[in-house]
Amino acid sequence: MTILETNRLILRPWRLDDAPQLYQYAKDSRVGPVAGWPAHHSVQESKSVIENVLMTTGTFAMAFKETPNMIIGSVGLKFTHSIDYPDFMTDKSAEIGYWIGVPFWGQGLMPEAVNRLLLYGFNQLELAEIWAGYYEGNQQSRRVQEKCGLSYQLTVVDKYVPLLKLYKDEHFLRITREEWQNK
Repeated sequence: MTILETNRLILRPWRLDDAPQLYQYAKDSRVGPVAGWPAHHSVQESKSVIENVLMTTGTFAMAFKETPNMIIGSVGLKFTHSIDYPDFMTDKSAEIGYWIGVPFWGQGLMPEAVNRLLLYGFNQLELAEIWAGYYEGNQQSRRVQEKCGLSYQLTVVDKYVPLLKLYKDEHFLRITREEWQNK
């Protein structure tokens, strides 16, 4: 079981008993839809998302070190993008995904967590490059990516977002292991 730490945060595997806290933040329509998933409607739905989406290798629940059982967000690496995006991602690529509850916006927590995941991805997993995407209009996500050293690469126009049942432009940024080491 991998647990990662930063100055303020602990990144740990998701547990089913995190469902009430996930629901507390995921029901807010300012959180999920900009990231490509609908707001949650019940604790049971949040529990199902934990079980079927978040309880995967490389995905972490975010909490403050002092309160490791109180989830504030999520950060993770997705490894299937060489299949999803064979034109520009390889088997040595991963994509970072993340969200954080509204009460914690603007505190520098997400760049702190993403930087820790970059360290993990490049040093422990020996990835060659790490990508991140954001949908048109999600400037907060773009700013996190840029603060962490990722740079714009391309836009996929009218990408279908199945959980929202609509099309959005998705912008992709990337950092290579060499760029990260020289940062």
